[in-house]
Amino acid sequence: MNTRIRRTTGLLAAAAVLPLALAACSNGSSDADKSDSAGTAAASATTGSEEMAGSGSSASSTDQPFGPACSSVPKDGAGSFDGMAKDPVATAASNNPALSTLVAAVKKAGLVDTLNNAQDITVFAPTNDAFAKIPKATLDKVLNDKAQLTKILTYHVVGQKLTPEDLENGSFTTLEKSKVMTSGSGESYTVNDSAKVVCGNVKTANANVYIIDTVLMPKS
Repeated sequence: MNTRIRRTTGLLAAAAVLPLALAACSNGSSDADKSDSAGTAAASATTGSEEMAGSGSSASSTDQPFGPACSSVPKDGAGSFDGMAKDPVATAASNNPALSTLVAAVKKAGLVDTLNNAQDITVFAPTNDAFAKIPKATLDKVLNDKAQLTKILTYHVVGQKLTPEDLENGSFTTLEKSKVMTSGSGESYTVNDSAKVVCGNVKTANANVYIIDTVLMPKS
């Protein structure tokens, strides 16, 4: 009888302790879960902050080429943006198929070495389509008149490196000695109110290049 009472009492005591033990285990697991969740949230927040910082620094970069014609520039090789950045401007232009008429004109005028050896210049570079706007007879005449051709080509060169911000409302003396006027903002700029920049802020080893859709003509 006493043995049965002791056994019953022991079972009752165990039954009373078991819920407390389960509760303690449950609370410990919850605290651990909370701790893990907090750690995961903190890690996620840190990662998110780093990603935002990274994207912010990338988004804030304004030192890249811009404009609709930039998409036609080769992605790699000597004619790509990276390739042109390694060569002086006349050589870099010769690797861009869209500037072949300009390059031919520069060679005819004997300006290749002048442009390649110059330091810190800006070149407004007319595309082939820009030259195509000029009547063929007129263009042929200019190409065969070295003095006139030199005058026109040097009118496209400024003796300093111009950033896009410089073009917002600018007036710059060219190597031809007269001035070009620039205006615009963001990724939209014009030169002399006639030529649109179609691919701007292209870097070469010695120049900043702004590819334009119209040939610039000096007034005199």
